[in-house]
Amino acid sequence: MKFKISCLQMDIVFGDPNKNYQSAERLIEKAVTDQPDIIVLPELWTTGYDLTRLNEIADNNASQTIDFLQKAAQKYQVNFVGGSVANREETGVKNTLIIIHKEGKLVHSYSKLHLFKLMDEHVYLEAGSQKGLFQLENHKFAGTICYDIRFPEWIRAHSAEGAEALFVVAEWPAPRLSHWRALLIARAIENQCYVIACNRSGQDPNNHFAGHSMIIDPWGEVIAEAGKSEEILSAEIDMDLVKAVRKQIPIFTDRKPEYY
Repeated sequence: MKFKISCLQMDIVFGDPNKNYQSAERLIEKAVTDQPDIIVLPELWTTGYDLTRLNEIADNNASQTIDFLQKAAQKYQVNFVGGSVANREETGVKNTLIIIHKEGKLVHSYSKLHLFKLMDEHVYLEAGSQKGLFQLENHKFAGTICYDIRFPEWIRAHSAEGAEALFVVAEWPAPRLSHWRALLIARAIENQCYVIACNRSGQDPNNHFAGHSMIIDPWGEVIAEAGKSEEILSAEIDMDLVKAVRKQIPIFTDRKPEYY
């Protein structure tokens, strides 16, 4: 099966959810003219890294964002890996990735496990505890958030359970662009899966962001890559290639996890 993917590499207005919903709506309307099967948004796209105001601007139980994505999914008949949002729950605010089926069903949510202390995430956010595995159109995928890609054992925990593609939503800073590219390519090669990584563009009061959203095949070949500005990055992925690569070099049957 083939899927056409569109990544919305959007600029994010710092701390202004209303403007960011408007920007997302504009980009979605533009993206659907190309008839994608899955649209991907970046990390914390409703608020940006306005962490000190999260108690004020976070989305209660992600309900507004879920409703926004459900309506768009049903209107355009497109699946969403709906980026992540500041999600206020009873115990605190989490950084939560949302998956919506094209018929409007909430498929899965994943809250970021690895909080990035360099940007004070651990001060303002509560870590999640569940995996990012989900299914769309009879295929198994995994969703992760930004800093997660520095933990290969976390990504392997998903591919070992059958994930055929890894979706990464991010606000990755420009100074570490070389790490972004190298880590994503490595995760694709070692897990023999597609990597679909949607980063943000632009800047906030403290950071410049890298852009360079990427779609990488199971051989580690970059099949599409954005620049640093706002744009929609699209490419087609073929799930049969995952099966072929895993059959040719059978790392999942050759693993010896009892030793490591």
